[in-house]
Amino acid sequence: MRPEKSGLEVEQDDLFRSRLSSILDHAHPLYMLAEAIDWQTLEREFGAFYVENVGRPGLATRLMVGFHYLKHLCDQSDESVVEGFVENPYWQYFCGMEFFVHELPCDPTSLVRWRHRIGADGMEKLLG
Repeated sequence: MRPEKSGLEVEQDDLFRSRLSSILDHAHPLYMLAEAIDWQTLEREFGAFYVENVGRPGLATRLMVGFHYLKHLCDQSDESVVEGFVENPYWQYFCGMEFFVHELPCDPTSLVRWRHRIGADGMEKLLG
């Protein structure tokens, strides 16, 4: 199934939590990079790799793309980039989270399955 929409598209405020965008430094390189990337185009391009109404919903495209960018940018393994996500609010914002999360968003093997789904051409497009 197609993935759910990324967390930054939610418009409703949460009374007990602060948005990451309001507490992070807007001059931080990851924050600026997250704002510069055209996430909608990436979601459209990689959305073609999903089948409608078959299986459980996929993980958000921005989350998967963000993990792969962070993995290559910070020279991390699948396991360490997923584990580091919980500790770093800039990584969470970059991957599309609206509020700070305290649990792992996925298993590291999800990154492997996503790479297989998009194939070599998709990875070339992602890293190009």
